[in-house]
Amino acid sequence: MTAFYTDRTETRHAIIDACLKLNAEGINQGTSGNVSVRVAEGMLITPSGVPYEAMTPDMIQTVPLDGVPQPQGRLKPSTEWRFHQALLAAKPEMHAVVHAHPVHCTALAQNRMEIPPVHYMVAAFGGHDVPLAGYALFGGEELANNVVSAMQGRHACLMANHGATVVGETLDKALWRMGELETLALGYLLSLSVGKPHLLDRFQIEEALDAFRGYGPQD
Repeated sequence: MTAFYTDRTETRHAIIDACLKLNAEGINQGTSGNVSVRVAEGMLITPSGVPYEAMTPDMIQTVPLDGVPQPQGRLKPSTEWRFHQALLAAKPEMHAVVHAHPVHCTALAQNRMEIPPVHYMVAAFGGHDVPLAGYALFGGEELANNVVSAMQGRHACLMANHGATVVGETLDKALWRMGELETLALGYLLSLSVGKPHLLDRFQIEEALDAFRGYGPQD
């Protein structure tokens, strides 16, 4: 599979900028999120436990797409490297993974709720809903399996009692999806607070899916 990104300083800066953007927009808090991109050597991923403001390009970790990462100095890759690795391996057309704890996505995940077809923007995530991945301890192989399973045919999922994850053909596309997912979750929560949301039918979502295939710049 061909990597969209190369391991160079600009790519590492882009990962740091993505993390800062997530926090600046209120989509993530502290160091709870993590970002990765596919490169020829495997993937580049944020280090574990480093504040984004203090992160430098040399701190970004390289992880193979198969097997366990080898130690690189005093830092370790994000504790969630396993599901980043698994998603990039399972989705060769995707080149970035963004994970965060957006408040409204997380509120639904804490109630173990998926997002049904309450808005045509559900189609931006590849299907008729945004599914929920089953709970497992963060950082483990079970969680990686749960996330990959939930995201079969999808570009995003909520994660039970945890947060949300999206993939993108590019890092910018993944960031866009995460922002749209949090907006969708907020709208769904508000609609639940005032009544029972009306769901779009399968034909209406199929129409939206067809429309999204030609939406925006084509990668």
